[in-house]
Amino acid sequence: MRRLALLAAAFAAVLAVPAHAFETRASSAFVLDVTTGTVLFEKEADVPLPPASMSKLMTLNMLFEALADGRVQMDTQFGVSDRAQAMGGSTMFLNTTDRPTVEELIQGIIVQSGNDACVVVAEALGGTEDAFARMMTERAEALGMMNSSFGNSSGWPHPAQRMSMEDLAILASRLITEFPQYYPYFSQTEFLFDGRAPDNRRNRNPLLRLGIGADGLKTGHTQEAGYGLVGSALQGKRRVVFVISGLDSESARAEESEAVVNWAFRQFAMRTPVKAGERVAEAEVWLGDAPSVGLVPGADIEMLVPAMQRDGIEAKVTWNGPIEAPITEGQELGQMIIARDGLPEMTVPLYAEAAVGKAGFVPRLQAAAGKVIGMIQGGSTGAAPEAATN
Repeated sequence: MRRLALLAAAFAAVLAVPAHAFETRASSAFVLDVTTGTVLFEKEADVPLPPASMSKLMTLNMLFEALADGRVQMDTQFGVSDRAQAMGGSTMFLNTTDRPTVEELIQGIIVQSGNDACVVVAEALGGTEDAFARMMTERAEALGMMNSSFGNSSGWPHPAQRMSMEDLAILASRLITEFPQYYPYFSQTEFLFDGRAPDNRRNRNPLLRLGIGADGLKTGHTQEAGYGLVGSALQGKRRVVFVISGLDSESARAEESEAVVNWAFRQFAMRTPVKAGERVAEAEVWLGDAPSVGLVPGADIEMLVPAMQRDGIEAKVTWNGPIEAPITEGQELGQMIIARDGLPEMTVPLYAEAAVGKAGFVPRLQAAAGKVIGMIQGGSTGAAPEAATN
């Protein structure tokens, strides 16, 4: 049967006071603590919206994947088509005589938000931009980005160009964790290709020069989408990724972005209420050479909690018991479920603290005899011991 234990002592320092709710002028937003995987805030986060140049992150993901599997190298040169040269908006000012390298195109996309650079990458990897857009859509779905579709590589207004704020956060987290060798490009503040377009050399990310740990990722703006930003910041051991969209000006985007970072780091703190291997409960053992086994987490339990905490909370531990021997050390036996005000529920697997062997012949015989007696007294017809169920 399902057994449950309530814990309080181990969590005496872990919270009860909810964090101050965040308010934003953005029409849609998503804030994720990457370190713990905790969603801190969401507003219309699963709605597919025009992403503008923030969708260039998907083009970069496709290029990083091509680098990772050896299809291209950083010094690989791509040709520039008439279509790429003709792109408007933010560009690297490429022309058809150029042969930019992959590294130059990465910088041109990130720093200069080059629409022409995106088309160059799309045609090099997909043959045509339309084919590349279909590849992007298929890859997004494979990565769990279920509210994304693409009509082009640059984020130029297109009825098929849609991404949710949550999907953009998934993508940003992937770029940070899966491609750390390329991630420093997102904090580059200036870039010029062949000395061209000096007025478009500065990275538009308003957070990079503020000294708050911001190191990426991409701004976006069209009349349809408004002003948006996919941002990330690292302070201490914590990394936060956020996405905001639908703001009405560059200044509003800058103010909201800084406010998100300050709120995420100041309203929440990391705590480690239980260490790896620390016993949190004991589970009864059936026919073992010990009557019980300790349940322990396999790693330190690191929790994100509201910073202004004072009182303890209760966590519950559940397992299917009694647990039949033999039990091996490290065998997963149950889970601990922690509820936090204003934050998603946290589930932690628990493992056997030590091995428990089968009981000897006499204890097993005594247990069987006791079971028979119990069946006779209870009028049972002789069912087998109750099986563990969820």
